[in-house]
Amino acid sequence: MITVLGIGPGSPDLMLRGTEKLLAQADLVIGSKRQLAGFDLPSEKQLVLPKLAILKKLLVEQYDQNVVLLASGDPLLYGIGSWTLREFGSDHVTVVPGISSIQYMFNQVGLPMNDAYFTSSHGRIPDFDFLLAHQTVGMVTDAKIGPYQIAQEVLSRHQQRTIYIGEQLSYPEERISQLQPEQVENKKYNMNVVIITNA
Repeated sequence: MITVLGIGPGSPDLMLRGTEKLLAQADLVIGSKRQLAGFDLPSEKQLVLPKLAILKKLLVEQYDQNVVLLASGDPLLYGIGSWTLREFGSDHVTVVPGISSIQYMFNQVGLPMNDAYFTSSHGRIPDFDFLLAHQTVGMVTDAKIGPYQIAQEVLSRHQQRTIYIGEQLSYPEERISQLQPEQVENKKYNMNVVIITNA
């Protein structure tokens, strides 16, 4: 059985109850170095997340084992949960939800998520005409299309928007900025979520 375990945006305080129990019952726990570092697991019980092709082969080989696959945020909100269900089916996969970084960000800035559109720019080029037709958008971004690129798309459409940029959310280094599009600098942003809103 494969359990895809959502562990929230990062802080141990934001993990759901039952997380430690699931980890204790696991034969193998797979996650990124950052994810695994958050738990006190025996070295023989943990494995750093490989590329997806290798991960698929590994999970097939471990079919009779209780494997926990760690997922940042919520596994089914632009997370590894969708891939795991697609590859192995719901009969062999249990998905345990977590608090997503987008959800956390909306709460930190005090904005309702009602009617907001959620998306990601990881490995994709968003349709900004479609996105910016929405009043509020929550987006997980990457190094290629991040806060600056999003701000430029807003400016090119002559829209009046507020942009919130959340970096290192729930970690001690957390930083949240509220900016107008022209104020967003062309620089590196760390592990960030962007909210674009008219509110």
